Amino acid sequence: MNNRARRTLVVGRVKYFGQHRGEVNSSAFSPNCQTLLTASDDGCVYGWETQSRQLLWRLGGHTGPVKFCRFSPDGRLFASSSCDCTIRLWDVARAKCLQILKGHQRSVETVSFSPDSRQLASGGWDKRVMLWDVQSGQMLRLLLGHRDSVQSSDFSPSADCLATGSWDSTMRIWDLRAGSQEAFLQRLEGHSGNISCVCYSASGLLASGSWDKTICIWKPQTASLLVQLKGHATWVKSIAFSPDELWLVSAGYSHQVKVWDCTTGTCTETLKGSLDVAHACAFTPDGKLLVSGAADPKH
Repeated sequence: MNNRARRTLVVGRVKYFGQHRGEVNSSAFSPNCQTLLTASDDGCVYGWETQSRQLLWRLGGHTGPVKFCRFSPDGRLFASSSCDCTIRLWDVARAKCLQILKGHQRSVETVSFSPDSRQLASGGWDKRVMLWDVQSGQMLRLLLGHRDSVQSSDFSPSADCLATGSWDSTMRIWDLRAGSQEAFLQRLEGHSGNISCVCYSASGLLASGSWDKTICIWKPQTASLLVQLKGHATWVKSIAFSPDELWLVSAGYSHQVKVWDCTTGTCTETLKGSLDVAHACAFTPDGKLLVSGAADPKH
């Protein structure tokens, strides 16, 4: 865990981003922190100017609820996944759809970009994990092994591995250096419920959140569980490390967002706002802002 000196987290004025016409399922900041992306049950992806809260665009095209969204690390693209079984790749500058990726047989629940922005991973209710070439839109690899819906994914900072979390209560680590050989590297077990979210820290720690109301932080190289965070009264929907790795934020299926000290494993803040169920949470890349998305479409 992080051994740097603990600093105080200051919670300032809360801003609300309205105009959604359905539940907010996911949110993501652009690498330069200037744009906030939100995915909604109304079938649209929204782009917001972070400071002014101005709505920049509301993009249709998906024929079902949008479940997840994420910017590419280079800031040029973003991806959205939907219950319509597709993934859309969008150009940020033109707010235009460039590719529609088809291959999943059921709702696509997660997408994640590789650190070099050249590949995209996806997973969904068909229990499949797919690896795509971003430029061509071609599927590169099909990763099989999960026994239930794949709900979350994240590339390691080195891009050597991909972590996926499933409703089969396990995480799988896939070795992307394996070429045409078997990609499955290891299975992490420790949760007693569906795994709903996974994320890597900048140094390569791996966190997972579950329906068992806990968060686990792992050292994936040794498959060892470092700490289990307990305190949510409901299942954990979303998690994110701060860029400096001092904090982990988590949103449960409740009105609360919790902030955890990664050095001590203790909950230092429980954030409450005039919102409904907190579906999503994310830090800005500079670590100065924290966003949560709510089931109430007004927020």
